[in-house]
Amino acid sequence: MKGCIKERSPGHWAIILDQRDPATGKRKRKWHSFTGTKRAAQLECARLINEMSEGAYVEPSKLTLAQFFDRWLKHIKPNVSPRTHERYEQIATKNIGPLLGAKLISKLQPIEISEAYGKALETGRRDGKGGLSPRTVHHMHRILFSALGQAERWKLIARNPAALLEKRDRPKIERKAVTTIDAATAATVLDAARARRLFIPLVLGALCGLRRGEIVALRWRAVDLENGQLAVVASTEQTDAGEIREKEAKSGKARTVALPMMAVEELRRWRVAQAEELLKLGIRADDSWHVFTLADGTQMQPRSLTHAMSDFLDQWGITLHGLRHSHASHMLAAKVHPKVVQERLGHSSIAVTMDIYSHLMPNMQGEAAAAVDSALRAAIKKPADDVG
Repeated sequence: MKGCIKERSPGHWAIILDQRDPATGKRKRKWHSFTGTKRAAQLECARLINEMSEGAYVEPSKLTLAQFFDRWLKHIKPNVSPRTHERYEQIATKNIGPLLGAKLISKLQPIEISEAYGKALETGRRDGKGGLSPRTVHHMHRILFSALGQAERWKLIARNPAALLEKRDRPKIERKAVTTIDAATAATVLDAARARRLFIPLVLGALCGLRRGEIVALRWRAVDLENGQLAVVASTEQTDAGEIREKEAKSGKARTVALPMMAVEELRRWRVAQAEELLKLGIRADDSWHVFTLADGTQMQPRSLTHAMSDFLDQWGITLHGLRHSHASHMLAAKVHPKVVQERLGHSSIAVTMDIYSHLMPNMQGEAAAAVDSALRAAIKKPADDVG
């Protein structure tokens, strides 16, 4: 393996590598452009020769980032949900593409990525009315990091430039305060909804902490009224194109949720009412039916449920998802252990629960300090009593 450098213009060099094709034995030349001093060009030439000798050399890709995104999105499509793929495609093509899409992936630098994030925060909105939210730019980073990681594994680039950004250079998310209502207001909401079809979804959100997709996907076979519990085994998602599908529960794990007695009573009433309603349509209900349905027995779409809930809940300044947060806050106020809250809500770890709801537990530090103080005082007092 041989190599040399040739100056094209001041500070600009051609690195020429000589090798033989292992299949034909013919001589091949590879050319690389380099900008810098002669000494730096010589060192880069030596590095490339060493990589080629050790089999670690990566041929510089001529793909632009936009072209690579097309390839990567096709690759991941079978392995993610339609809604996830739709979201990845939107961010890759509409948010990242205009900023970095024309760049060759083999020449993309960390500083260019960092500058693109800054520009997105300032002027990234497609309607020209300001910048994108830190959360959206954070998603941009996650998608770019994942896509370029695949490019590195496919040997299209030598290293992932998005992975070289230091943590302080990545988009930071400022978590918004969680909007909740107290138990008394939750009771008022439920009373006001009792005669409405939305009553059961409200019960499942406010008393059980289920997510929107979990409420829509819940079937009677997953509800055990005798033992007062339900199993969350699926969630329904909806794409912008209107596609509806059921998938595994979030984080891929089913969970069991104990039902408050009020929820058991209301679900019993609703099951009878739903069966009578369907019987009038000539339908005999069984355990495969969804718990919450429209009057004709069909499943409600997730976004339709959100819109209907918003129209009803706006007067209390809360959303359906806000009722889930409220359920968590009611448990924490009752001193339920955060681990139990995590399991009930289906968070992937207790760290997620603590991160979301730590501001709802302002007295935990004080209570912990008081408990330690009490235990130490008791321990100090006991030897003194023994001596006496």
